[in-house]
Amino acid sequence: MKILYIGDDWIGSNARSLAEGFRQAGHEVVAVDTTPVTLPRRLSAPWIHAKLAGRRAPWSVEAVHRRIEQIAAELHPDLVFAFKTVHLDQRRLLDVPAYLHVHYSPDDVSNPYNTTPGYLEWERAWDLVVTTKRHNVPELLARGARAVKFVPSAYDPAWHRPCARRAGRQYLVGFIGACRPDRRGPLVDLARRYGDRMLLRGPGWRRVPQLRRTRATVAAAVYGEQLSVAVASVTANLVLLNSANRDTHTCRTFEVPAAGGLFVGERTAEHEALFDDGTECLLFSTAEELHDRLRWCDERPDLARKVAESGYRRIVRGRHRYVDRAAEIVATFH
Repeated sequence: MKILYIGDDWIGSNARSLAEGFRQAGHEVVAVDTTPVTLPRRLSAPWIHAKLAGRRAPWSVEAVHRRIEQIAAELHPDLVFAFKTVHLDQRRLLDVPAYLHVHYSPDDVSNPYNTTPGYLEWERAWDLVVTTKRHNVPELLARGARAVKFVPSAYDPAWHRPCARRAGRQYLVGFIGACRPDRRGPLVDLARRYGDRMLLRGPGWRRVPQLRRTRATVAAAVYGEQLSVAVASVTANLVLLNSANRDTHTCRTFEVPAAGGLFVGERTAEHEALFDDGTECLLFSTAEELHDRLRWCDERPDLARKVAESGYRRIVRGRHRYVDRAAEIVATFH
């Protein structure tokens, strides 16, 4: 198919990986970058407008739509694929001539943070809504969506693969991800307990004052290959879910083991279905169980490495790449 792909195109974004997945699956893909709308540069005019007005800058939105319509006129796409384009004009997206119009959301579409009134008004007009949250399927159908498909998250082998460490230090425990209210307290407690044996990387952590009084290493976010480099420096890589999205798995579910890291994550039905606990990952349900897991990693590092290796094999042999997800989506239409 000829696919007009609309989504963020910054290095490390899931949207960029999925666009490449469609290309690797044999389709002709032309991508339009929505980053100027979704993530305007800090202190730029569009960023200030979004903060003051509570909506994206109309001139940025217009520029993206003009680009979409220009490419559509040249490409004559079979499929318009929109990756979480809730801040764009839905009517204009749906009016782009194409046989199919598909909207993809990597986040919980029942969380108001992940939608807009404009998107919700036109949601039922999309030919297919793809979600990575299994619980969203009946909710979307109840809202009137024409068709819904659940597709799990994935990893990108271009970025998520075992890498050599870039520093001598090996941390016992680490977490790579955004600071969220549901994560803040438990990770501050871990930092106090494990001190300089803990690594935290991601947006917001350096603004948490309690972490400054620990010896934990707190650093900026990492994306793409640098995420895999960070994973390599940690023995037990925490995979924490976002309660606001009612996550039962996340992108890190696939990215951490694909990067060769030991997956230490929250116990959910989806995690238990993906991995064998104790031989391919380490799952926990309570803080005390997590400490038991970390103590085991500390006392038996050789066995911890073997679990990490088994988890790596389970993911890379299991058709969990973005190209595999692209094929699953396309198969819906055959």
